[in-house]
Amino acid sequence: MKYDHQIISQIISEGSHVLDLGCGNGELLSLLRRERNAQVQGIELNEDQMHKCVEQGLTVLQGDIESGLIDYPDQSFDYVILNQIMQEIKKADFVIQEALRVGQKVIVGFPNFAHIRARLTLFWQGRTPINDALPYYWFETPNIRFLTIQDFIDYCRKKEIKIEQEYFLGKAGRIYSLPNLFALNAVFVLAGKTRV
Repeated sequence: MKYDHQIISQIISEGSHVLDLGCGNGELLSLLRRERNAQVQGIELNEDQMHKCVEQGLTVLQGDIESGLIDYPDQSFDYVILNQIMQEIKKADFVIQEALRVGQKVIVGFPNFAHIRARLTLFWQGRTPINDALPYYWFETPNIRFLTIQDFIDYCRKKEIKIEQEYFLGKAGRIYSLPNLFALNAVFVLAGKTRV
């Protein structure tokens, strides 16, 4: 089991209604249905990935999340998940705002482009980093933006989005010190606007 999936499974309450945006092959949705008895649904743009979900008996719609979630009423899900797709979408702010509208809580997970190995590879070798969290060469990567933990925290502060929980993940477990430097991945739980 992927470590970020394990963390997300621990976050999700038993029996919750979950929408996974950019759900890929449905691996996380299957886990949540099995381990948390969650009522799961996904949206996936890639037709082949969507078919893999349907083969597992998952409810997945083919759609572009960057077009909005117009078919979903406000607060219609307990959790909306955006895991490992923030770095691949163009309209990240719009997608997060739509997720916050549709979900009571939003779980965002992404690779940390500021990890120390990535910094050192760029500095010493002058090459685009490749590691467990960033496994692609520059010419085949789906990533269009380079997001760091500090960037995301700054974004939430600027947009007055409340961060309820944060998890910083390394190769062997959670990272508690200097996460922007040492975490390979991050998972945040968001809950709407902060109250002043």
